[in-house]
Amino acid sequence: MLLPLLLASTVCAGPLTTARPTDTGAALRNPGVGWVLHYYDNIPTNYGSRLAPSDTVDEFPGLSVVYLRIPWSYVQPAEDVFCWSVLDAPLQRWKAVGVQAAFRISCSESWMRWATPEWVHEAGAQGYNFTPGREDPDGPYWEPDYDDPVFLEKLEAFLAAFAARYDGDPDVAFVDVGSYGVWGEGHLWASTGRAYPPSTLIRHIDLHRKYFTRTLLVANDDWGGQGEGIIEHAQAAGLGLRDDSIMVQPPPNSYFNGAMAQAFWPTVPTILESEHYGPSVERGAWGDGSKYIEAMEEYHASLASIHWWPDEFLAECRPLIDAMNLRLGYRLLPVEVSWPESLTIGEALPLTWSWRNAGVAPCYAGGWPAITLTDAAGGLAAVYVDEGLDVGALPVGAPGEVLPVESSASFAPAFNLAAGRYDVWVSVGDRFGTPRYELALPDGQAKRYRLGSLQIRGDYDVRIGELRAQGDGWQLPVDWTLYEPQPGTSPFGHFDGADGQIAHATGWDEARGALFAAGGPASVPLWFTVPEAMRGQSFEFYIGLFRPARLGQADERLWP
Repeated sequence: MLLPLLLASTVCAGPLTTARPTDTGAALRNPGVGWVLHYYDNIPTNYGSRLAPSDTVDEFPGLSVVYLRIPWSYVQPAEDVFCWSVLDAPLQRWKAVGVQAAFRISCSESWMRWATPEWVHEAGAQGYNFTPGREDPDGPYWEPDYDDPVFLEKLEAFLAAFAARYDGDPDVAFVDVGSYGVWGEGHLWASTGRAYPPSTLIRHIDLHRKYFTRTLLVANDDWGGQGEGIIEHAQAAGLGLRDDSIMVQPPPNSYFNGAMAQAFWPTVPTILESEHYGPSVERGAWGDGSKYIEAMEEYHASLASIHWWPDEFLAECRPLIDAMNLRLGYRLLPVEVSWPESLTIGEALPLTWSWRNAGVAPCYAGGWPAITLTDAAGGLAAVYVDEGLDVGALPVGAPGEVLPVESSASFAPAFNLAAGRYDVWVSVGDRFGTPRYELALPDGQAKRYRLGSLQIRGDYDVRIGELRAQGDGWQLPVDWTLYEPQPGTSPFGHFDGADGQIAHATGWDEARGALFAAGGPASVPLWFTVPEAMRGQSFEFYIGLFRPARLGQADERLWP
């Protein structure tokens, strides 16, 4: 006999299950937030050269971006030759473990002559020899004239090729506008010391904007010293902001541009780059590292740099790293989630929950919390997304000062959700319920986290007794339990052949069908005979309850 679980009607929700998750304190790996590993730091050997090609620094908690800051000449050694492997190899290496890449391509360095490729100079681009800090006709290094038309022509062609390859790639977190100034920092005090009008740097910003239309571009705080209107132009154009660098000097001069960040962080990420850790310690600028935390709070930073050999930085600064991981960027947490202990099939799922962002910065990409139901085998049975609560809108502030945001939703019943007990999982992601973000919750699988369970009931429960002969037929004792009164309801039973068609229907005691009108338990057996033509064949036997008056309608049958 086959007793299929068929589902239908509606009852009121019963008692609630309420989950109040607590933050596990775990470091998370989420897009656009966390620690930035300087794999190339202008000088290609800093700070990834000690790492084996198989080493992705998985031991560093919260690592989310590998930063590739390298001179233009390494990527385009000749006008018609690109060495994309310089960027692609580390990108692919860290992509495999869920870490994004970020780029800065510089045109002037204080340690090599041809940061801008020599072929650009040979094509007629004008520039200036320098000794770091001053223009020097006999200086060992060369910096382009940032307004030179040949330089700008070749730079634009490179940016077009660069953007065609990487713009909009989800594995790229951001691209610095790094074509102006020594080290790509937007100043010239360590190169020629020349002065340019604000329009020069704005032209470089807009060249990047022309080709990078989808990936986040990032401004440098040092632009604030290059003339009026530059930072304002960058902010109006939607660029993020990086401070490059803090903790160069001892307190009280650990950083200077927290006020500048206030125009950026509400809508775009801010990034902190510390001074090289070793020299910062040697000069007494690092101290106990607390200025890094202070700057993170003031700038509302989404990303912070590992500006040193990562193994040494982790070993010496682990308490600082752990503390910053609890606040850096966004940290999404459900405070309280309530749902019914049980529902009847066909009943909407009401849900009330409150969420908070425990980080210092918004979740700029946004997303929506979802509830997923899985069956006993772990199969995904239902997904419900609360599109009324965008986590990107959750407020941020000092620890303990931000109130959670509450949302309520009622999710329409899915016709194919069978009766049974389901695990309830919470996640945050896209409108389809795909999880995108790690949460600091226990009991997680693939960015879904178990909160409890939900019982889905049918209209009735059924228990079958032992089949026994009765006269020239058979009787099947059946105990029915209806969760709600069901007037006009009768039991049915039928034999289905291999073709799925009903071959024979049973009889029943219609007089006892009145028992179903009151709800609760009812013992109503099924009695049937087996026609001579069916004997010796195999059939599937179905039983259930139906409403004769609704024969042929969608709600004809009740479902257990």
